[in-house]
Amino acid sequence: MIINIASHNPNKIEALREIIRDYDNLQPATVVDVDSLSGVSEQPISLDETIKGAINRAQESFRDCQYSVGLESGLISVPYTQTGYMDVCACAIFDGHNYYLGLSSAWEPPATVVHYIINEGLDMNEAALKAGLTPKKDVGSAEGLVGIVTKGKLSRKEYTKEAIRMALINLDKNEVD
Repeated sequence: MIINIASHNPNKIEALREIIRDYDNLQPATVVDVDSLSGVSEQPISLDETIKGAINRAQESFRDCQYSVGLESGLISVPYTQTGYMDVCACAIFDGHNYYLGLSSAWEPPATVVHYIINEGLDMNEAALKAGLTPKKDVGSAEGLVGIVTKGKLSRKEYTKEAIRMALINLDKNEVD
């Protein structure tokens, strides 16, 4: 069995590899990372755009496999938060016919990061770098901004695993145990 993942991000790839170990029918799968475009903004700023990015990635990466996985993180408008936004990871698993969706927990990035994303059009990596929260240009491929703000209590990989596990709930019980 082959499962394509629409990413070369090591956090996302390893998150998928670790999750499938928990499912007998998926354990023998080979995870293959493939190129895929999201078809949405570099930094999605709505739940609709974030989910659409995950779906687009899953659909575009579905080739020579049983399942494809698209992951997309984005800001969503959330009332009563200090900044008005939270970050969430969306997962779309595609079997060639149906999409199975899952979301991670949501968290509120620092106000300076949200400001740079909303007002200057930066993505999360660029905003975290400009805010001085990291010297890494691609913090999303490392611990992630969520790893930085939680002081390592929740890593980008673990955050991504939440979304994948939630999407797996919806797969047919006959396919995944």
